[in-house]
Amino acid sequence: MDPLLERKRLMTRRSLLTKGGRGLGAMALASMLRTDTLADVGQSSLPDFKPRAKRVIYLFMSGGPSHIDLFDYKPAMREIHGIELPESIRQGQRLTTMTSGQTSFPCVAPMFDFQRHGKQRTWVSELLPNIAGIVDDITIIKSMNTEAINHDPAITYINTGNQQPGKPSLGSWLSYGLGSLNRDLPDYVVMISRGKGNLQALYSRLWGSGFLPSQHQGVKFRSGSDPVLYLSNPAGVDQATRRRMLDGIAAINQAKYEETGDAEIHARISQYEMAYNMQTSVPGLMDLSDEPESTFELYGEDSRTPGTFAANCILARRMAERDVRFVQLFHRGWDGHNNLPNEIRGQAKDTDQASAALVRDLQRRGLLEDTLVIWGGEFGRTIYSQGTLTEDNHGRDHHGRCFSVWMAGAGIRRGFEFGETDDFAYNIVRDPVHINDLNATILNQLGIDHEHFTFPYQGLDQRLTGVEGARVVTEVIA
Repeated sequence: MDPLLERKRLMTRRSLLTKGGRGLGAMALASMLRTDTLADVGQSSLPDFKPRAKRVIYLFMSGGPSHIDLFDYKPAMREIHGIELPESIRQGQRLTTMTSGQTSFPCVAPMFDFQRHGKQRTWVSELLPNIAGIVDDITIIKSMNTEAINHDPAITYINTGNQQPGKPSLGSWLSYGLGSLNRDLPDYVVMISRGKGNLQALYSRLWGSGFLPSQHQGVKFRSGSDPVLYLSNPAGVDQATRRRMLDGIAAINQAKYEETGDAEIHARISQYEMAYNMQTSVPGLMDLSDEPESTFELYGEDSRTPGTFAANCILARRMAERDVRFVQLFHRGWDGHNNLPNEIRGQAKDTDQASAALVRDLQRRGLLEDTLVIWGGEFGRTIYSQGTLTEDNHGRDHHGRCFSVWMAGAGIRRGFEFGETDDFAYNIVRDPVHINDLNATILNQLGIDHEHFTFPYQGLDQRLTGVEGARVVTEVIA
């Protein structure tokens, strides 16, 4: 062969990556197979500054809780009950297919009592007596907003920063950027509970890693004897055999990596190792038999039943103790299109005591100082009734123009309300907070500058918060 052609062949990109990656690849493999050190510490440049939060617990109320019936109350609502929503308020808002055919839009005041609570005399619905008891420890943002008006794009948007599927979720970004605190458990854990109301589908892409390496995707934990699918050894395979098998597979994968330079192979090795470590860590985590009776009294009777929101809240606290970076609890059933008064009572009952208990429990254990807790859904509900308004029944349609979220811990102001809507809780009149602003603020509390936290993909420096001027909501930070 011509020496010049041979030289060109040896200097192909693949050849260069293969030869250059062998030394680094062997070092990476050895690191992954070690059990006496912490896991990946994330991007070496992060955090950008000293973080206030070490971990996050996100209580996601899937379906769109009615801010009108929970937090965003105004006495003037009693006076507008039954009147037609003025066009000056509706302003030609885009409607969903559920109400686009309506010819009348009668306003509906909350059918529940509200009382003022805490030092700031914060309005909270009678449906949430326990959350009312912690208002001095939380910030309620009443001016959240999103462009999405249907569930799937809205829940995708707030979790990934984009209404279109395929982008990494918030938890995956944090896993990629900050790495692990616990080698024996995933960086990002998801648990789902089911309420009594209208249930919207949840897809695994909501906790997916998108274009980030696959080891950063969320791991879904289930209730029952097998919390993580395919984690247990097959019949006849003991731990020693499993260890030898994994070592053999890792060696094969490493050889393939040296041949191709495909970084996803290292992700595969990492996931095999995590699964092996989880075989011993997960059973102890999920076994609540070592919890004192006082724990179940604090979180409520439902906490004794695996798979409930309350039981998942206890597990979230146990994960916080074990330094899982991001825990997300999805609770389904908040989609109040029909029979809202009855359905929202059930949803509030399912979540109120345990949500407040989690904050109290973290606080008394000294974990709230560096654990950020978030409670909220993908959008709110309309002041007008969906369908026929009766004295004891109605529904509310989706509403993205304004809704409420609360946050606690990790440097968030205590006993504070931010943002204001009009008397119809329909439009924001002061201090709007876009969902990208919320995510920028979450990143900020973890020491990350959202504008510089990017990943190159398809010729762009992609980021969670988009490119349209998201800001950190400094007003809610102590």
